Amino acid sequence: MKILIIEDEERVGTLIRRGLEEQGYTVTLAWDGEAGLKLALGGGFDLVITDIVLPRINGLELSRAVRAALPSIPILMLTALGTTDDKVEGFDAGADDYLVKPFDLRELLVRIRALLKRNHGVATPQPAVLRYADLEMDLQTKSVTRNGMEINLTPKEFRLLEYMLQNKERVLSRAEIAENVWETHFDTGTNFIDVYINYLRKKVDKAFEVKLIHTKPGMGFIFKAG
Repeated sequence: MKILIIEDEERVGTLIRRGLEEQGYTVTLAWDGEAGLKLALGGGFDLVITDIVLPRINGLELSRAVRAALPSIPILMLTALGTTDDKVEGFDAGADDYLVKPFDLRELLVRIRALLKRNHGVATPQPAVLRYADLEMDLQTKSVTRNGMEINLTPKEFRLLEYMLQNKERVLSRAEIAENVWETHFDTGTNFIDVYINYLRKKVDKAFEVKLIHTKPGMGFIFKAG
């Protein structure tokens, strides 16, 4: 597996490269965002790991460009920016996972394996369109409408809504959502999942009398009409 690391701190970049090469990965290291973007768009990589604060092109701009050109390549953000807002911005820019520095190399390896496994796994056939009540989600065109009104979602909002639709009328815990939508474990002391649920509520429910996203105190969330 070929991994591209974009990291401007030489010590950190070298440490990661050494650790990944010891696990059998082929690693290419770029020291700034411009060089990293050029390498990523050249193709041939199975995973991109990028910092956010980078010279020339920052990691957010880089992720947006990579995601637009290569929709299926996994992107892992590895950065010292660790607030909930930072994570939301990272995921909205196209990241598949987000790990805050300082980090344990063992955790980084677990996350890398999960991303690579997901990207190279055999996909389970899914219906082209998911429907519930007056909401419709087209998985091919990545579009969502409710009562004929188009709803614009970010990639992570789309994936969260997709998961809730696939598990409609069932209570979903925050941990379950984190594991299945982001394929990672978030610190239960943060309100990251709640932030995204609120984003969805504003777009999916606010303009409609019948609400679809409901909170079950102490348990999680449920997607159901009424």
